[in-house]
Amino acid sequence: MKLTGGFTNYEQVIGVLMLDTRFPRPPGDIGNAASYRFPVRYKKVTGATPDRIMGVEPSPELLTPFIEAARELEKDGVMGITTSCGFLAPFQKELAASVGIPVFTSALLQVPLVRTMLNPQKPIGVFTERAENINERHFNGAGWSAGTANVRVKGMRHDAVFPRVYIGNSLELDTDILDREMSEMTEEFMDEHPDAGAIVLECTNMCPFSHSIARISGLPVFDINTLINTFYGAARPTKFL
Repeated sequence: MKLTGGFTNYEQVIGVLMLDTRFPRPPGDIGNAASYRFPVRYKKVTGATPDRIMGVEPSPELLTPFIEAARELEKDGVMGITTSCGFLAPFQKELAASVGIPVFTSALLQVPLVRTMLNPQKPIGVFTERAENINERHFNGAGWSAGTANVRVKGMRHDAVFPRVYIGNSLELDTDILDREMSEMTEEFMDEHPDAGAIVLECTNMCPFSHSIARISGLPVFDINTLINTFYGAARPTKFL
């Protein structure tokens, strides 16, 4: 077997642009490498704190640092790049244009696929932390609009612990408390939209609770991990013959 070099590390197919955070990341979270059955490569974007990303749009001055970090990941040899926050969808076009490899900034990119799968009468739940902050900028960045996708945005209660941990950048978390809040959020959503056909998690920090969401709702749940695993399967297809 002949091999060609050029990099220091190999087979880190997925590169992840990480926010500048300090909160714990349990298994299932994009920032926990044990969430994947393959190695991933991380690159922190210094100064990209949650409060600068999770407004009605990410701080525009952060686009350049994200582009620079994406180019560094490309030079490191990754085959695709994602991010640790779905609110970076407004940067999708610029980041994809800045490198020569695929970029998928947000789980929201899956909404057109999910919409095509479903009976058009069935709404798609979009779970997020701050429902009032997600808007057409994020949807358009992901390639769709509220006018073309039958979505119902569901946010966390403002007194919930979940946003205090992740937006507040806490040093501690209790997965039992967060799982209970995600379960309550799912129950509320299903009461409000019993005809829903699927759920998409904008927030990457909700991924550890996808199993609970699916169990309670009885619906397929799409998140950043389903997108990452889909891309990995395309980049490294199973060898059958």
